[in-house]
Amino acid sequence: MRRLLARHATFAVMSCLTLAAAVAVALLKGEAALRRALSGALDLAAFIFPVLGAGLLLAATMRQLLPEGALSRWLGAESGLRGLLLASLAGIVTPGGPIAAFPLVLVLLRAGADRGAVVAFILSWALNGFQRILIWEIPLLGLEFSALRFLACLPLAVAGGLIARRMPASWQPEAR
Repeated sequence: MRRLLARHATFAVMSCLTLAAAVAVALLKGEAALRRALSGALDLAAFIFPVLGAGLLLAATMRQLLPEGALSRWLGAESGLRGLLLASLAGIVTPGGPIAAFPLVLVLLRAGADRGAVVAFILSWALNGFQRILIWEIPLLGLEFSALRFLACLPLAVAGGLIARRMPASWQPEAR
């Protein structure tokens, strides 16, 4: 129930901010600027919704393909360091931005991954995503610096997972 209220509160706040921004654009910049803003928003939505849909579909099909309890054994609280290393590796190879990665995070949580494995996955994806390193870092910063940064950040995902497992937080993923 609390989660549902939080979702509605987030939607309400975002709606109010959006409406206030639209009114401000219309008053300060005119109706043409508001139309351009709406057109830009529709273009962005046309790009994001297919990617989000594909990410959600990929996450849902992965969950169906894996044997029941497999993710819990591999990434659950009892998986130890092996689970954190596996989650970190999965984060490194997961392509795309948050629209693609976070549906996978939901699948991991709902399939029995513990918070340490999820933290390791997110940190590894954010810090050492292989796709980003190949496309952005190596061409812009060079191989030597990119390798140095990658190696320096490599243990951070596992360390973050270990810290998350030991924190006295009472949060547990909501079962569905």
